Amino acid sequence: MGALAGVVIAAAGHGRRMHSDIPKQFLELRGKPMLIHCVSTFRKCESISRVVVVVNADRVESTRQMLLSYGLLDDGVRVVAGGTRRQDSVRNGLAEFGDDVDVVLVHDGARPLVSASLIDRCCEAVHAHGAAITAIPVKDTLKLQDDHQCIAKTIDRGGLWQAQTPQGARRELFVRAYETSGDGDVTDESSLFEKAGISVAIVAGDETNIKVTRPEDLVLAESMMGEKAGGFRIGHGFDAHRFAEGCTLVLGGVPVPHDLGLDGHSDADVVCHALCDAILGALGEGDIGRHFPDSDGAYKDISSLLLLDRVVDLASGKKFITANADLTIVCQAPKLAPYMEAMRKTLAVHCRVVPERINVKATTTEKMGYTGREEGIACHAVVLLCNR
Repeated sequence: MGALAGVVIAAAGHGRRMHSDIPKQFLELRGKPMLIHCVSTFRKCESISRVVVVVNADRVESTRQMLLSYGLLDDGVRVVAGGTRRQDSVRNGLAEFGDDVDVVLVHDGARPLVSASLIDRCCEAVHAHGAAITAIPVKDTLKLQDDHQCIAKTIDRGGLWQAQTPQGARRELFVRAYETSGDGDVTDESSLFEKAGISVAIVAGDETNIKVTRPEDLVLAESMMGEKAGGFRIGHGFDAHRFAEGCTLVLGGVPVPHDLGLDGHSDADVVCHALCDAILGALGEGDIGRHFPDSDGAYKDISSLLLLDRVVDLASGKKFITANADLTIVCQAPKLAPYMEAMRKTLAVHCRVVPERINVKATTTEKMGYTGREEGIACHAVVLLCNR
């Protein structure tokens, strides 16, 4: 597009409807402040060259430090103090752009799910029309209330749009709007343009580009962000080993007294192996044999808890954590009830979750099949991973 484009991220509000001592734009969403999600998206967007973050005067320095800690404070990012009203804050941000910036967008710091494609669409509309707003069509039936809190009439929703941000205009139109209409109260930038007689184009917004205003909005944003990030992954694992003499029986990392152990290259812990396979399956990373082949002497007699640690490390590197795991041990003997809780706690430690997220149970096959004939032990595992 040639000319430079900048964005003013309006983050000077108090967010009283969140019932929080911390302004809503600084509340954490999936481990990061909402404002960080906004700035990060705009910095990654090729349409935007400059970012100005407007915050309360007492948060300017702490916001700079926060951006620095996330690697987002550079020559293209500035933090300035806001004003009394939203339009005053936006004007302070606008003043940070020089004549080399042709297009200026404004975005709410409490809209952390804005997408790069929506930003691009808004920039393109500003280039084409001079000023633009992102919005979604009103879908619900609208009612007008009378003085008695009863319905006065139903409003025709045809042609009605619900405003979002980003909103923007060519820089010279912003300047003209402030010169002619900047003293009157407005709720968003398009209202300012309307008062100045500037035509504003409508760009189709995104349903997910919600504004976090109330506590329940934060929960919704968490869910939406989880879905965008890859959300949840489900994996199934299965393993079986035959009994052998001269071996220690280890299940779920816990030694279980029995006259026979399980035969295997490692400690033959079928519970850990099934769990590893389930996690690897959820990650799309093959199976335990691919990662820890029995042809490799490094894994001879190794504790399967160490293998589980490495699989959990792999999941963590892909930004997934265990939401829950359900394991079923299949054996005729020995009786496992006295050791189930110890298995659960041990597996939870190595999965780095609370024990409540791990379930271990045992069943028999009523003396049918190889487990029923006490030839060995098998285990099934189902795992749900969530993106963190």
